[in-house]
Amino acid sequence: MAGFIKRLLPKRFRKQGVTIPVVRLHGAIMAGGSAFRPMLNIAAVAPLLERAFADKEAPAVAIAINSPGGSPVQSRLIYQRIRDLAAEKNKRVLVFVEDVAASGGYMIALAGDEIIADPTSIVGSIGVVSGGFGFTELLDKVGIERRVYTAGENKVMLDPFQPEKEKDVAYLKSLQQEIHGVFTGMVKARRGHLLSEDSEIFSGLFWTGERARALGLVDGLGDMRGELKRRYGEKTQLRLMSASRGLFGRRQPGVAIASGLALSAVAGLAEAAEEKALWGRFGL
Repeated sequence: MAGFIKRLLPKRFRKQGVTIPVVRLHGAIMAGGSAFRPMLNIAAVAPLLERAFADKEAPAVAIAINSPGGSPVQSRLIYQRIRDLAAEKNKRVLVFVEDVAASGGYMIALAGDEIIADPTSIVGSIGVVSGGFGFTELLDKVGIERRVYTAGENKVMLDPFQPEKEKDVAYLKSLQQEIHGVFTGMVKARRGHLLSEDSEIFSGLFWTGERARALGLVDGLGDMRGELKRRYGEKTQLRLMSASRGLFGRRQPGVAIASGLALSAVAGLAEAAEEKALWGRFGL
């Protein structure tokens, strides 16, 4: 509507300069979320992406990424939505890395036609990780008998209250290899002609933005405001796509609110712990 009204105005009354829509993708990538801790996932970001790419006059969409990763499914869904909208609306996508674009965060960054990072950003971690705990002696110590009944011999695979089994670990690793293969395939498809021959690119290591540029994982170094003004002129304006406000005034696009506040609080604490662990891998 704003674009339509602008076109109706005489040229001398129109704002000069280009306006670039900006979408900020910040946080751990997880399905769900709560009123207390909205998460980065396709449900949350889809409305923002749709609005950004709907701007007919903008020559590009800028996406700021600051994420340590998380769900590979949600990461790929966000990546695919960006690429689909870019093709549909014929828009160039410029991705700007803030503190970190690692693991799933880097998977999303691959949606950019160009990736620009700060020299001190953390980039990479092209790998797959699964984690858990073992409590094989805990129940005996506290005098609790655990009872589990299943139909299907593998329904309690990797049960934290049972000793680890080699075949269970081998199966989990086979799944990880499949997901890793999808991830590496995306990197090669999007940046294969730019990548160096360093054998550690797909090892799960991560690097600074400076080193990532040398490896071909990013295209350049800089910040969003400076880079967009350099490309489109000093009068270029950035228009941040903001989310609707939910409970307690928090911005939470597409995140469902739990029916009970106590349940939301408990879920929020668990999510906070998991998110903290993801950031902690990169010293953040």
